[in-house]
Amino acid sequence: MDTAVAIRTLEATYKSSAEAAAVELMIAKLIEKEGPYLKSKGRASDAARIGILTWRSLLIMSRDWKYFWSRLVLYMLLALSIGTIFIDIGHSLSSVVVRISATFVFVSFLVLLSVCGVPAHIDEIKIYSHEDSNRHSGTLVFLLGHFLSSIPFLFLVSISSSLVFYFLIGLRNEFSFLMYFIITIFMCLLANEALMMIVAYIWLETYKCTLTLICLYVIMMLVAGYFRIRDAIPVAVWNYPLSYISFHTYAIQGLVENEYVDTSFAVGATRTIPGVQAVRGSYGISSSAGAKWMNLLVLLLMAIGYRVVLYVLLRLDVRRHVRLGRRSCWPSIHTSAAPK
Repeated sequence: MDTAVAIRTLEATYKSSAEAAAVELMIAKLIEKEGPYLKSKGRASDAARIGILTWRSLLIMSRDWKYFWSRLVLYMLLALSIGTIFIDIGHSLSSVVVRISATFVFVSFLVLLSVCGVPAHIDEIKIYSHEDSNRHSGTLVFLLGHFLSSIPFLFLVSISSSLVFYFLIGLRNEFSFLMYFIITIFMCLLANEALMMIVAYIWLETYKCTLTLICLYVIMMLVAGYFRIRDAIPVAVWNYPLSYISFHTYAIQGLVENEYVDTSFAVGATRTIPGVQAVRGSYGISSSAGAKWMNLLVLLLMAIGYRVVLYVLLRLDVRRHVRLGRRSCWPSIHTSAAPK
């Protein structure tokens, strides 16, 4: 008899035997005796899985130089470079344009340098795909774990680079303004991380992801209101909707409002002009004291919105459906290189 046939015969014989029925009855009695704990044994709760995934992602981020250390070093070098280039610009009326330029360069290049974390995001997506196919992880569990684990890292790079830039440039010397600056940079990077995850899921290739992100960042920089005031940007496409979906716009606008709303500059010996009026010649901001908080709120909503989009893409398994419809569209996650 063939080995496979013999094995199947033995399995079928045992399943129909009295011994198998007795074993199943004994297991059922033990489960009922021990209660719900034994019934659920072996299946971790969602909270436990989120905690485990969060801790695992933290370990990966701290050990992977591509994700953590390289970005931290690059951000610090960027802050030092911009800070030393724009150092000692003073607080006169003529410093307004220079300080806005420094803020724009800092935010734009901080986001641009984040592309060095693309390989780590691709690895995270691949790990999730393999675990989800084996029913070891869910979409919401994965996203919450990744989100919670990224918060300490993003806040660390935000506060370290912001402190260097803030004091070298000589921005407003009050704690509340400093904290707003740090939180705005943090929210901007938080929204950017979600965008990077979406692009990483779409392509799963470092070159394509990097090229796509750089193109998106350049467009966001162009419509952020620095090269041309937003009111003067052509309405179709560039102003609506591109300038409104660029997180550069809200980050830079909020930081400029944080610096110049409720300030004034001397013009001559007796006359002063409000800081908002001094800025409006080079950048469009609101004179309302609460406008900067609206910009911060928009950044928070964008960070949440991008993750909702990523959740929908992962939940519906868009890659698989598109790949079935068009054989040459996207490479399969499962046939891609296994995560390291």
